[in-house]
Amino acid sequence: MAIQIIAQALGFLGFALGVLCFYQKDDKRLKVMMVIMSLNNIVHFALLGAPTASFSSALSMVRAWLALHTSSIWVALAFIAITLTIGITMSNSPSDLFPILGTSIGTYALFCLKGIKLRIAFLCGALCWLANNIIVGSIGGTLLELTLLAVNLNTIRRIKLRPRNKDLPD
Repeated sequence: MAIQIIAQALGFLGFALGVLCFYQKDDKRLKVMMVIMSLNNIVHFALLGAPTASFSSALSMVRAWLALHTSSIWVALAFIAITLTIGITMSNSPSDLFPILGTSIGTYALFCLKGIKLRIAFLCGALCWLANNIIVGSIGGTLLELTLLAVNLNTIRRIKLRPRNKDLPD
């Protein structure tokens, strides 16, 4: 029972970190917050007994950190290959594929997209993680993904409404 309480508390912490993460208009700050949120989610999903989601969160943490330093399609493809290979091997049911797919979409987004396109891809990944969180019973994670859908849409709107600057990505 205590482990469930700790797991759900970490889920709510992940909820707060995720909102802070996806509220960022600056791509670099978004990636830094994503590293912190992913670290929290590794433990959260491990305590919930969801090893595939915990593994996907670990990959998300490493890839967000790397994405701060490079925007290489080759690094993205390598991470996607690792995610698919290990994730499918770890999978025990078709529902285990949701975090793998969400992580793969997020990987491509972090390394290859900017601005609004980055956030649209994150919307797609959030839908995968929403399905996972409902299935594994993560209350905070479910609330997070529902909120992130709204926050991401709002951030896209804010980016669209800001004055045009050729140095800022769309």
